[in-house]
Amino acid sequence: MQTTSVQRSSLTWLSSALTNVGFVREINEDAYLDAREQGLWVVADGMGGHHAGDMASQMVVERLINFVPGEDLARNIDDIEDRLLAANRHCRKQSGTRRVMGTTAALLFVHEPFCFFLWVGDSRIYRLRDGTLTQVTEDHSLVQEMQTLGEISAAEAADHPSSNIITRAIGVREELFIDIEYSTVEPGDRFLLCSDGLYKDLSEGEITRQLRDLPVEQSTKNLVQLALNRGGSDNITAIVVQVEYT
Repeated sequence: MQTTSVQRSSLTWLSSALTNVGFVREINEDAYLDAREQGLWVVADGMGGHHAGDMASQMVVERLINFVPGEDLARNIDDIEDRLLAANRHCRKQSGTRRVMGTTAALLFVHEPFCFFLWVGDSRIYRLRDGTLTQVTEDHSLVQEMQTLGEISAAEAADHPSSNIITRAIGVREELFIDIEYSTVEPGDRFLLCSDGLYKDLSEGEITRQLRDLPVEQSTKNLVQLALNRGGSDNITAIVVQVEYT
């Protein structure tokens, strides 16, 4: 567990990160980066059942840990993308003729007054603003594609037998396409980055209640504990990030 605050110009950022192997997996294939000084937070979820998923997720973190943001926003985004592409090449090279060495990744990057969301796979980023929870990423998964096409409902997607099939990940293909969205930062915004081991067993109402009106450290602990209480059938990782104007 890490909890640290960082003040940069008019904004103060507070974040807390926690990961847990759960009760079923033998190893933790999740990895995370809580780099408040760089305005960067990352959750990576190694693909279960594939070769060295833990190494793939850790590779993403290692490629990003020494990222140093500059004043040029476009260069910062290009730099982050280049590091993810380098992680993809490394995973492909390490896989060789063996099984795929892959991982998802969800990143939050802050460049005042904007925040950027970059992701590959089904690790998610949520934003709580004025009491309303919004999923700001869209899963790269088979059930999400089916839902987008209107073939199944959101309720059916949650319990679909193919819910674990993802359509995009680092290390899977030579070409990697990274989705990017952005928004402005508002006072009181709170973000949750998490692996599917957390959100798959929790409702959005439960996530909202744990993010609202609690210190970030307590929110993080409560969310992970709730997922464990539901069986802890997968690795669980959560990062809660809060922004306040000073």
